[in-house]
Amino acid sequence: MFSNQSSHPTLIQHSIGMNSSVVTKVLLAVVGSLALWASAKVSIPFYPVPMTMQTFVVLTIGMAYGWRLGAATIMLYLAEGALGLPVFSATPERGIGLAYMFGPTGGYLLGFLFSATVVGWLAERGWDRNVVSTLAAMTIGTAIIFATGVLWLGSIIGWDKPILALGATPFMLGAALKIALAATTLPFAWKLLKKK
Repeated sequence: MFSNQSSHPTLIQHSIGMNSSVVTKVLLAVVGSLALWASAKVSIPFYPVPMTMQTFVVLTIGMAYGWRLGAATIMLYLAEGALGLPVFSATPERGIGLAYMFGPTGGYLLGFLFSATVVGWLAERGWDRNVVSTLAAMTIGTAIIFATGVLWLGSIIGWDKPILALGATPFMLGAALKIALAATTLPFAWKLLKKK
């Protein structure tokens, strides 16, 4: 899929080493899936709709972990949800397991996986080192989530419905805020690491 050659270590690879043990990687994936679970449950009052921090966590996991571990972490999170754990936003109130995953918001969950993979790949090419390139990577990652989610939503509820008004427009302001937050967090973390 992507080249095995990475010209830049990600934040986690730099912190724990490029060849960390399988146990360490499994622990990081579990921690990441728990962070996603928590981020799905915290609703922040925002205009025009309440905001969760899920996409911020997805983007940060992808960029900090790299594409392989980032994708594995998102797959673990999706597997937890598929097994019926109430890890997704609005679960168990709106259903659990595969029924929830194949519902109207399932495309956003799939978008999480694609997004973390692409953003992680970009991080391995050094896109996480400064605000401008990180901002670009996070914008690409967010666009992937929205595109996948909106395409899925349209195929589920029908293209005659106001798909963008239901699945994208109300979330754009919150997405912009999360992109900006993520774009400053990663370069700042790199600066802290370099001071040590």
